[in-house]
Amino acid sequence: MQVNASAITMSGIKGNRCSWVVRRLILWVLLTNVLLVLYCLTNSLQGNNGSFQQATCPVTVAKLLKRNVSVPRQSPKSGECSPKVNIMFMKTHKTASSTMLNILFRFGEKHKLKFALPNGRNDFFYPSPFRCSQVKDYRPGDCFNIVCNHMRFDHQEVAKLLAPDAVYITILRDPVALFESAFHYYHRVVPLTWRIDGEDKLARFLNSPQSFYSANAFNSFYLKNLLLFDFGLDNNLEADDPRVARIINDLSKRFYLVLFAEYFDESLVLLKDTLCWTTEDILYFKLNARRSSSVSHLTPELRAKALQWNKADWRLYQHFNATFWARVEAYGREKMKQEVNELRRRNSEMKEICIEEGAAVEAQNIQDRRFLPWQPIGEASILGYNMKKNIDPKFRRICEKMLTPEIQYLSKLGVSLWLTRLWGWLKDAVWI
Repeated sequence: MQVNASAITMSGIKGNRCSWVVRRLILWVLLTNVLLVLYCLTNSLQGNNGSFQQATCPVTVAKLLKRNVSVPRQSPKSGECSPKVNIMFMKTHKTASSTMLNILFRFGEKHKLKFALPNGRNDFFYPSPFRCSQVKDYRPGDCFNIVCNHMRFDHQEVAKLLAPDAVYITILRDPVALFESAFHYYHRVVPLTWRIDGEDKLARFLNSPQSFYSANAFNSFYLKNLLLFDFGLDNNLEADDPRVARIINDLSKRFYLVLFAEYFDESLVLLKDTLCWTTEDILYFKLNARRSSSVSHLTPELRAKALQWNKADWRLYQHFNATFWARVEAYGREKMKQEVNELRRRNSEMKEICIEEGAAVEAQNIQDRRFLPWQPIGEASILGYNMKKNIDPKFRRICEKMLTPEIQYLSKLGVSLWLTRLWGWLKDAVWI
């Protein structure tokens, strides 16, 4: 019997490829389990410590902390306000919050403010509820100026870190756009999505979400009402549940200003007015943006299904959207228009000064790793920037800060990030 040589060759190739895939899968499972054990151990330690730490930020310490900052103070007789320095920014997922974080980091550094920073990773042990013990080098009674990294919000715990006059701020995004972004960014760490077949996993999920969703499954919170979950609440509540109305009312009392990703420039103008900052303080480059080809453009039918699936988030969004535009009206539409135009003009100037070719580039085209943003598992879809080489020395430092992604900025602020870096090594070793 004669054996076809090409068939043997193809069989060998397929066998090798299959063997390679199996080895890679085994490595992925083993390393992921090791990492999960490490995460669980660190979470457990943080939780145990938290139960003994009841002390709050004493008013006397808060006043002393305020005296040590470098912001200019106005005389009460001048009638002008002084910049506010005690800030809680509730960083929600996939809402342009990384850009907002860069603004806060720069302001805090400039004025020598004290950050409550995470320890070992870039968030406060999310998705575990926030505890003061998760703060780097925390001791009961410590006071901080700014809290701004990802957490699962717990007001009682956060309040222990801040002076009573702290301004609470957060940011929201259209729940459909947020869901689409979160689905693509996190689906490889949500086992529920691994059994969805076909090219368009998002459409298949939305056409039959109950077939692929389980409330208690690992990381399932990324798939439904993620805003509600970030605020420390049950993301499986239905929109007409009376608890949702109570939740919205409670958040309305906690957060003095709610920003919107869709109206980011208008939001920053209101932020500047609220905190008595300057236009220079709110300049920004858009960070952590996806390339357009990775964005799913939902049909009206799928958008309606996504809205229905995330209806509790939609109710939250609608409430604060109405209060946002009421604030814009109170601020003055014409004044807002002028301020937004000025902010955009200044941002365009900074792009011209700082950014090579004035635009974001694909991850593989970023020349300096200091400006390479964190990428989701299995793809490099997050854009970044190249900084111009011949920048006027007086602008070099501000350009570097404005272009620095969250992970690298946290390292500059003294966070070790060993767990984040271990996870990064794992995902890059196995998936890329």
